[in-house]
Formats: sequence, structure tokens, C-alpha cells
Amino acid sequence: MGEHGVASAAVDARGVIVAWSTGARDLLGYGPEEVLGRPAAELLTGPLPAPAGRSLTRRVEWRGPLDARHRDGHRVELELVAHPLTDAAGEARWFVTATVPESVARLRGWALDQLPVPIALFDQDGLAVATNSAMEGVMGRPEKDLLGRRVGESVDGRRKLPGFEGLDAAVRRVLRTGEPVPYEAWLHAPGEAREHAWLVSLSPLKDDAGAVRGTCLVALDSTEQFLARRRLTMVNESGGRIGSTLDVARTAEELAEVCTDYFADFVMVDLLDSVLAGEEAPLLPGAGPLLFRRTAQRSVLEGCPEAAIPVGSRHTYDEKSPPGRALTSGRALLYEVDDTVRRLWAADSPTRDRSIDTYGIHSLMAVPLRARGVTLGLSLLARHRTPEPFTEDDLLLAEELAARAAVCVDNARRYTREHAIALGLQRSLLRHHAPRQAAVEIASRYQPASSRAGIGGDWFDVIPLSGARVALVVGDVVGHGVQASATMGRLRTAVRTLADVDLAPDELLTQLDDIVLRLDTETAADGDDDADSPGEIGATCLYAVYDPTTRQCTMARAGHPPPALVAPDGEVEFLDL
Repeated sequence: MGEHGVASAAVDARGVIVAWSTGARDLLGYGPEEVLGRPAAELLTGPLPAPAGRSLTRRVEWRGPLDARHRDGHRVELELVAHPLTDAAGEARWFVTATVPESVARLRGWALDQLPVPIALFDQDGLAVATNSAMEGVMGRPEKDLLGRRVGESVDGRRKLPGFEGLDAAVRRVLRTGEPVPYEAWLHAPGEAREHAWLVSLSPLKDDAGAVRGTCLVALDSTEQFLARRRLTMVNESGGRIGSTLDVARTAEELAEVCTDYFADFVMVDLLDSVLAGEEAPLLPGAGPLLFRRTAQRSVLEGCPEAAIPVGSRHTYDEKSPPGRALTSGRALLYEVDDTVRRLWAADSPTRDRSIDTYGIHSLMAVPLRARGVTLGLSLLARHRTPEPFTEDDLLLAEELAARAAVCVDNARRYTREHAIALGLQRSLLRHHAPRQAAVEIASRYQPASSRAGIGGDWFDVIPLSGARVALVVGDVVGHGVQASATMGRLRTAVRTLADVDLAPDELLTQLDDIVLRLDTETAADGDDDADSPGEIGATCLYAVYDPTTRQCTMARAGHPPPALVAPDGEVEFLDL
């Protein structure tokens, strides 16, 4: 007998339980050793109903509802029938039968069948023996087609449904070990329109002796949680993948790569032409027609065939087109591609309209790239191989990635602009063609250590002195950028001024050191909070004076590497000053 079967027991004239059936144990959870010899009233949740008491006194049959307490504490509603008996000694006994009311049994059946959670039961061989309506809906088949088959097995039994292979192995593991197994899968069930993430709980079904007789499968749709975790992972990974270099074009390529790797089928990134030149971007809206350059594009299809504009080409957007509206509003916009959207795209270019038709593009997002209140460009994301359209969550994700990329693009633009300014300043300060000297032949070359750190405070100079003498100078200011170049210019001017006074090399460097200290004091007094400032000015210098009359060269250095002396035979010696 199960919980829905018949329970029976015998009670003597004193109301003490003297017999207890297996059905009673299944129904209320007590074993015979726990109840025999105990008053039956202890198993009730309340006093015996008055009609039942009168029937017992008169020793007539009684039937009616009664509430008993299960061994685990919950209330069990019963339909009770008490039959009076008389033993050989004339003592009264009662034979009691109990069943779960049909209405309760029906409710339990309805509850199981109407649960919105897919449930299936499997026997010891891993074959389905029962399913509920939710499982039928997920699998797209009535229960009769699912019974007798393994989980994920096709109706003809000849193949496995994609994505279900590991689930069948998990069912067999539960049957083998008797331990519950959690299982997470991302798959497209036959009865579902799209892929879902499922969190599956597999539990063993055991008999009274503890032997595994089957498995219960309960599946929870965890798609939203799965996608949220994936979006978080994507945002975290994008921090390391977008903006890996101070290169505007490479940053745009990285944005396109991240988007197509995760949730888009085709991505285009257009930056304002002025941004690529390192110039200040115009404020939007109301800035007039804007000239864009296709900076990056990527597709799940080889060769990016959807693109109507090649990388490097300049173009504009009509204000009424999806990209134009996103640029004007400064907000990301989501579009389902219908006839209206296609007409708006055709206003820009018929080629774009043909691309939408050829590749079946059905969902679009236009996301401005904005940083520090300025629009720098636009990213366009499309789906054609992914059947589901973009969602509002996808739009938020695209905005987050675009915002990160925009900051990196703006940083790269600012670096390019500062680099150009510093390079111009440095070129204006350094000698390009040293004047001819009667005493020496001059040759020079400036070679940066790297492209990124190539604009700094290094300088060299050739200064004519009295008596046909000539001063040779090499110096370096710590740091890079405009600040270092400007400091270099001031020190270079100071060296030329001190050289006119005709100081000895060591005396000149002593005076130059005092000037550096004053410059450092002035910088601190001005409260320079520039994050690129080293906090104090550091410089090195090598100063040499060659006298062609005495054919002697006098040198002094302050922190600078020693000079190299190359003999006529090519031997090189570094002088220890």
C-alpha cells in the first residue's frame, strides 16, 4: 500500500493499538514497534469527534473524516471506518481502516501535473515511467511518446537529441550511486522555440530498505540567471580585452571582437574622422553633418560579407536613419528590422538595404560611443544567424561595452594629440642642422627607445665658444610628454646662457643643478597636480668643451652615462669622469 492506498489497524477496548499494517506505516510513517501498545488517540491531532465517541460506546460501525499526525509532524486528512469486533473472551475490539480522501488524492495529482516545472520519473534501467504536463510541453511530445525511453532519446529511439547526452549519463550515475546529482545544461529542447539554460535536480527514489528503485528529474528554467552570469563575465573580460593599447583603431577592433564573440552576428564601429586625427570631437547634437570613418567591423561569417562600407572609408549618416537618430539623441536604440526601418536605412545607402535583405538581418542596435560628454563615434550591432532578436538586456550590455570602449578611444585620442604637440615642441627645440664648426665635425641622430615613450626630455646641443672652442651637450629630463619637453627647453636655454659666461664644465653643471632645484620649487608652489608629473624634476647632463688649440677635451657629467671614445682603429672606450 502506498500513501494513496488503504491503511489498517486494530484497537482494543481500552483504545490501545494492538495491530498495525504496512499500509498504515506508509500512510503515517510509524513502524509497528513505534505504535503497538500506545493509545490510538496519541496519533490524532485533536479530540475524537462526538459522533465517533457515541458509536464506540454503542459498539456500532462509524465512518467519517479524521485528522491524524504524520510521524514527521504534518497533518494527514483521512477517511476512517471503524468496525466493531468481539474476541473469544467477549472483549470488544475495533478494526480500523483509513484512506486518503479521493478529493485530496485528486488535489495531489493535479498539483503534480499542473506544476509549471518539468518533472519525469525513471525506473532502474533509466527509462521514463511518468512525466507531467510541463515536461510534455518542453519535449514537444505527449507522455505516451516519452515513456519507455531514456532522457533525450528521439521518439524512434535511434539517436540522441543534441545537448542531452550528459543528462542521460547523470541519470545513470544517480541509479548507480544512490546520491543526488545537480546538472546544468544549455540546450534547445524539442518543444521550445529557443535555447534555454536548465538547472536539473536528479534525486534517487528508494524503497523501504533503502534500495534505489528509480530517479526523479526536476528541471528549472535558469535562463535569466545564466544570461546574467554570462553578461557579468563578458563585462569583466571586456575590461582586459578592450583598450589594451593606446591605439584608436585597435580599440575599435577590440570592441567589435568582444561583441561578436558573445552576442552579435555582425558589428560595425565608426569613429568621427576628427577623433582618428587626434582632434577635439565636436559636441552633439546640432553639430551639422558629421564625417565618419569605418574603423572596424567583424562578422560571424568569414570575410565580413554583410559590410556595405569597407574599413577606412569615410561616410555620413542621414539624421532619420537608425544610426542618425541614435547620434542625435545620444542614446542607444534597439530596432526590429521591418519595412519602415529598411526604408530609413535605404535613405543612407541602397547597398545597406540590399545587405539586410541578402543576409536576413532582423535585429539591430545603434549605440553611440560617448566619453566625458562628447560623442566619439557609433557602434552598430546586428543579428542574422541568431534567431532571437536583441533584448533590452542586450542593449544595456552593448551600452556598457561601448562606454568602456569610448573612454579608451578618448584616452588614445588625447594621447595622440599630446604626442603630436610634444613632438612639435621637441622638434622646435632640438637642432636639426648644427652650424659648421672649424674645430670639429658634427653628426647627430635622435632615436626614441619606443614609439610610446618617444617624446620626452632628451636633448643635445652644439654651442660655439670663444677661441674656436666648441661645447658639446647631451641631457635628459625624467619623464615623457609635453611637461618633460617644456622642462628640457628651459634647461637647454639655461645651458646655452651659462656657456656664454665661459664656465668650466664642472662649474656649469653646478649652476645648472641650482636651476633645476629652483624649477622644482616653482612647480611645487604652483600646485601642479598633473598625474603624469613625477613630483620633482630630475635631469642628467653631460657637458664637454673641446679646444682645438690645445687639442684637449674637458668634460663633466651629472648623472648621465659616460661618453664613448672611438679610436681611429675602431676601438671603443667609455671614459670614467
